Amino acid sequence: QVHVVESGGGLVQAGGSLRLSCTASGRTFNNYGMGWFRQAPGKEREFVAGISITWSAGRTYYADSVKGRFTISRDNAKNTVYLQMNKLQPEDTAVYYCGVVSQSDRVHSPELYDYWGQGTQVTVSS
Repeated sequence: QVHVVESGGGLVQAGGSLRLSCTASGRTFNNYGMGWFRQAPGKEREFVAGISITWSAGRTYYADSVKGRFTISRDNAKNTVYLQMNKLQPEDTAVYYCGVVSQSDRVHSPELYDYWGQGTQVTVSS
């Protein structure tokens, strides 16, 4: 059984930083993608960042709203991805979800994800 676990959320002031972690376990993953989505109250889940993980390279993808502020990275040996979030703003407040998708180049499409974590709350105060 696959488990996806996020951690690192919390409360931070505007302009601050947080780093989220996401670890997938329970099977061997090859040529897959991992992505971060977020959902604020009353809003739909939206793509934040993703990374395709293949034998040769890891291509990264970002939503326009977080480009230049957020960085996604990976540790293949640990099946873990990180989301470094800098210059946080109140509009970044949401529950952040991590998922695993078997189609490594389809990280933008939540309906294609195979596994999801339970989410971690990020709250940015003004």
